[in-house]
Amino acid sequence: MAQSQAWVKRYLKAFCKGFFVAVPVAVTFLDRVACVARVEGASMQPSLNPGGSQSSDVVLLNHWKVRNFEVHRGDIVSLV
Repeated sequence: MAQSQAWVKRYLKAFCKGFFVAVPVAVTFLDRVACVARVEGASMQPSLNPGGSQSSDVVLLNHWKVRNFEVHRGDIVSLV
């Protein structure tokens, strides 16, 4: 009984340490480097979402290129 309680205590301690390290790293990555977004609707057809309104595409938005002003003609830009 005491061993199982010690195991749970160690597990929760390790989980909390990992959580408090992983969350700031993930938030920083999603804010500064890249994030994932869904493309829905007919605004980008036929390049993205070619199947119509029933389907959606998933794209990776590269924040790094925009911050360094490396946007060129033909690039897809997303506005929030």
